[in-house]
Amino acid sequence: MRHGAISGILTLGLGLCLSACEPAPTPVANNETQTPVMAEPLTEAEKTQILASLPAPYNTANLEDGKKQFGKCRSCHVLIETTATTTGPHLYGIFGRKAGIEGGYPYSEAMKAHDVVWDFTTLDAFLTKPRDAVPGTKMAFLGIKEAKDRENLLAYIAVETAKKPQ
Repeated sequence: MRHGAISGILTLGLGLCLSACEPAPTPVANNETQTPVMAEPLTEAEKTQILASLPAPYNTANLEDGKKQFGKCRSCHVLIETTATTTGPHLYGIFGRKAGIEGGYPYSEAMKAHDVVWDFTTLDAFLTKPRDAVPGTKMAFLGIKEAKDRENLLAYIAVETAKKPQ
């Protein structure tokens, strides 16, 4: 191969690797055109405001640690609304959603039958030991042992998937 071709391939490969590491922007449905538009990112002040509005103990969580904890989830889940199926369902709008119903994702029969609405309590119990909480789930993740790590993770997900405060 010529030097220029190798350089181009390396540049493309590096670009793909770097783009995979960056979080994708959050699409928001535009009701007038039904075309997704990108949401404006939350400012640090807005994130602080949303965090403070969460129930205790999540309202005092460490979002930086929550982001670190989400690294355990990132290979299977995303925080944006998407129709693309990944290893796991997207987590956008997880709070207040019934388990096993997000369209487009092929849930296990066990998760479809898991009759809960996801909130801090139900998600915390699930993330402690998913296979104990929902026997038969496809989720291979073993869980997060430390309560503080789960609190930080759930607060991070809640803040990152929140709408801009009015």
